Amino acid sequence: MERTAVNPWDWSLKLGYNQAEIIEGAKRQVTCAGQTAVDGNGVPQCAGDMRGQIALALDNLEAVLAKAGMDLSNVTRLGVYATDVDEALKNFDLLGMRFGPHNAAPPMTLLGVTRLAIPGLMFEIEATAAD
Repeated sequence: MERTAVNPWDWSLKLGYNQAEIIEGAKRQVTCAGQTAVDGNGVPQCAGDMRGQIALALDNLEAVLAKAGMDLSNVTRLGVYATDVDEALKNFDLLGMRFGPHNAAPPMTLLGVTRLAIPGLMFEIEATAAD
């Protein structure tokens, strides 16, 4: 798979994502459900801790991708939902720490929501990946 970044402006690069990417030569695509801060039994973790919830949601996303034979380098799009956008943005360095080593800056949308499916969860991340 070959990725070509499309960035008519550079401001999004400072936030860790491309405006678009051209994906060529992909053989498989995986669509991941939203991942949150739950344990292996689906029990919410890190109550009241946005940073902890982002870290665990990313762990869970990586686990789903690994089960599909992929990793964060394969992610072509992210959808992020947060009950407190400002607090999520304060902790977005975690995304850079995870995606940076893969040289990945997938296009992303961040939406503020009043709540997520399970009370107490503050952050959810969904992904599309290809190889």
